[in-house]
Amino acid sequence: MSADTPRPTRHAMLAGFAASPVVATGVGVFPSAARAQARAAGLLTPNVCMVLPEATVAPCCLDERLLRSDITDGREGVPLRLRMQVVTAECQPVPEARVHIWHCDAQGNYAGAATQGSDETFLRGTQISDEDGLVRFDTIYPGWFGENTPQIHYQVYLDESTVLTSQIFFPDALSQYLYLAVRPYRDREDERESLSRSDGSAQQAGEGAFAAIREQQARYDAALVVGIDPQGSGAAQCPSRGGAGEVFLAGRDG
Repeated sequence: MSADTPRPTRHAMLAGFAASPVVATGVGVFPSAARAQARAAGLLTPNVCMVLPEATVAPCCLDERLLRSDITDGREGVPLRLRMQVVTAECQPVPEARVHIWHCDAQGNYAGAATQGSDETFLRGTQISDEDGLVRFDTIYPGWFGENTPQIHYQVYLDESTVLTSQIFFPDALSQYLYLAVRPYRDREDERESLSRSDGSAQQAGEGAFAAIREQQARYDAALVVGIDPQGSGAAQCPSRGGAGEVFLAGRDG
């Protein structure tokens, strides 16, 4: 790069990662230049989901039982370690952000759903980001729920008035392999109805919302950078114990 060539800003670089076509593969294979830029910026992975913060009326209550990194609760499935990094649009890490995730099990069940009992907490957990903006969860590869493609829901609480809400998606090829070849996914009687490439929520979230996946000997590793876009406002929603699709507005009775 010559001295006369303008260098990309960190904001532009972060946005570029999020829009990059290679992110759609979700398999952790990126050009060396993208990897070098990600390392230089201190990013966990070039897979970046740009999320709009939402203004809340009041903070959601923290369930102390969910403050944990291992959220499996004995649920059967392919082991998955999920790492997330919360950063600003300038690629600066966000420490002490409260990250909450939840997803269904291999059979499509959500903790807290009517069929599971209101006190169930499987595959739900909360972590506080470290000085590098990082959190880690040990869980299982999610199954599918109804017409929805496999996904992990998450919320990032930045302070008492700001929360981010989105989903993490997974490559169709990997999901299809696991669902056809591995128990207990393959034992389901219902058929998977939606692919990530045709799922409305996945399309709305964008390519950057797909996790970077690496296969390890004992598990899969998934990684995603949550890039905060400071523009945006609205009413935030908090996960209740009612299971999939049942939420309450922050500051209201849950």
